[in-house]
Amino acid sequence: MKIWRKLAIGAALATSLLASTASAETVRFWYHFDNPENPMADLVAKFEAANPGIEIEAENVPWNSYYDNLYTALVGGNAPDAAMVKLFAQPRLIEMGVLEPLGERIDAWAGKADLLDNLLDLNKGPDGQQYYLPIQYVVLYLYYRTDLFEAAGLKPPATCEEFRDAAIKLTKAPATYGFGLRGGKGGWDQWGAFVLSQGARLEPGGLTTPQAIAANQWLIDLFQKDKVIPASAPNDGFQEITAAFKNGTTAMTIHHIGSSNDMVKALGDKVSATPVPECGGGRWTSYGDESLAIFSSSEVKDAAWKWISFLAEGENNVAFNKATGQMTVTKSGSENWTLHERRFVDATVQSLPFAHVLPSNTATSEFVNTAWQTAMQQALTGQITSEEMMKQLEALFAQQ
Repeated sequence: MKIWRKLAIGAALATSLLASTASAETVRFWYHFDNPENPMADLVAKFEAANPGIEIEAENVPWNSYYDNLYTALVGGNAPDAAMVKLFAQPRLIEMGVLEPLGERIDAWAGKADLLDNLLDLNKGPDGQQYYLPIQYVVLYLYYRTDLFEAAGLKPPATCEEFRDAAIKLTKAPATYGFGLRGGKGGWDQWGAFVLSQGARLEPGGLTTPQAIAANQWLIDLFQKDKVIPASAPNDGFQEITAAFKNGTTAMTIHHIGSSNDMVKALGDKVSATPVPECGGGRWTSYGDESLAIFSSSEVKDAAWKWISFLAEGENNVAFNKATGQMTVTKSGSENWTLHERRFVDATVQSLPFAHVLPSNTATSEFVNTAWQTAMQQALTGQITSEEMMKQLEALFAQQ
């Protein structure tokens, strides 16, 4: 009798375990991490311990093929339930009809109050809906050499006027120049801090106003007339501007917190950061994004939301971003952030309220990838005027 009772109890336990396993919801999640110190396994274990009815299948997809694989999976009916996504992909994903709106879930989520200001607005879809939950970010700020500024008796510039004045006083050519301009590929976001801040827009009529042309001319004049920018600027990219800054050839340049640890390694306390200057009454800095989305094809949307919101909360988001080298999206995490030194964290958070993104369309892609660089190089070297440059760039957006 006792034997039969034990067998019955054992069978009941086995049945219970099988039922539990069968009832567990599985969330398929795609992400891309290059860092070998990948925290995802620990985050999955922590989440599953707190949510025993949900299992996470997290797949690290190589970045080089990430979006090709994602689009193929979405079209082929084998999409993950949720994934890391960038803003450049949002218009296409919306056009495909594959994104699940998240606005109501975010509004009801306790973690919303801890998100840094402006992040949700920056990530809104073109239709005003919220499809993305921010997970990490960077924004551009102004690096400056504290040793050179102190020697010249200068404070970090808060306006374009102060910026130009400091650049002139810091220039001791050919040994030192006031500003390292990225005139080559990728420099459009530096340009934006001085030109888009003054009302220029990537849209029909937005680049050829008198104010926009004058703002662009002001930047060109820093190179041609004031000569506070190295002669190599028309061809300089990221490697050149950071090397010149670290070796003292330039006293200021523009980049983001992702390069700060390398700067500190080279310069120690001789480097600091401040938000880009206010120009013509406005401020503009470039926002670099990464977010999370749920796909409308998912049959476990509630479980997927629990997972992605978990990744965007407090210490979980801090752990996530220790692998990315980018910034946590939370106020609480920013206050206790240790991956980068505090002065760079402060400059980043202070810059977020006036961070912007470019419009997502084919014209912008051409502007970013080839057109801006070509036009800027021609203008800096005197082949075209500021007005001709702006007309050339505006032509890209005539049909948008």
